Amino acid sequence: MRVTRVLSTALLALGLAAGPAAADTPSPSPSASADGSAPTRAGTSFRTATELEQGQQATASGSTGDYMYWSFPADVGQRPTVKATVKLPQTHGAQSWQLDVYDGLRRRQACQYGADPRTAAQDDSSVELACVLRTVRGWAEPSANDPLPGTYYVRLTVVDLGATDLGQPVSAEVRVDSKDIGGAAAADGSLGKPLVPGIAVKSAEKTDGSKPAVLSSFGSNDGWSSGWWSDRWVWTGIGAVLAALAGIGGYALTRGSGRPSRVPPNV
Repeated sequence: MRVTRVLSTALLALGLAAGPAAADTPSPSPSASADGSAPTRAGTSFRTATELEQGQQATASGSTGDYMYWSFPADVGQRPTVKATVKLPQTHGAQSWQLDVYDGLRRRQACQYGADPRTAAQDDSSVELACVLRTVRGWAEPSANDPLPGTYYVRLTVVDLGATDLGQPVSAEVRVDSKDIGGAAAADGSLGKPLVPGIAVKSAEKTDGSKPAVLSSFGSNDGWSSGWWSDRWVWTGIGAVLAALAGIGGYALTRGSGRPSRVPPNV
């Protein structure tokens, strides 16, 4: 009987000692699942932004006042569209939400449509936001703020609400899609490296044969900026042919049939 009590006390002590250790274990970093499923968490800063592939719909839970961050890749010729839906609690006051998109240099990119914050009234159960970016270019002037290929960051947050609504639970859904614009918005020149985190880090094998993770591999399975070819070359060739035909036709019309009849032959 005494041995049983001693064993029970020892097991209880081990359980109490293991409890705080398990509770102190850090939670996994917010990222997409290994099997390719859409992420269910959002980052809290640019450095912890959750990676999101185009065509996926990410979900996340948080509180009013939190900053939610996602990141996605965009290549030359694409016009990304970011859409977000915030589901609000049953009881809340009027509040305004804003969706911002930043490029790889963390410069805020202008939205062609949907740049203004959206305000939800007291009886609204959700608020929808959207941002249609400009077409991603392959090259730009150093002083320009044109969208370039690489990683883009999405930030979703509330910008105006009452003090009583601060900290209430909310859930968000974010989806990114792109329209391939092609050569209609292409520009001459090319970018040496896409604007993605870790692009300057070179993958070098370690002594054990493993390779360190390089963030620049995100979203570039098929390569960035596939090549110099675009449909601009086709339209340029068609324009050159039409210009040559117009020149030949104009010359034929203005040349006439030859020597005018009113001019003497010996002149």
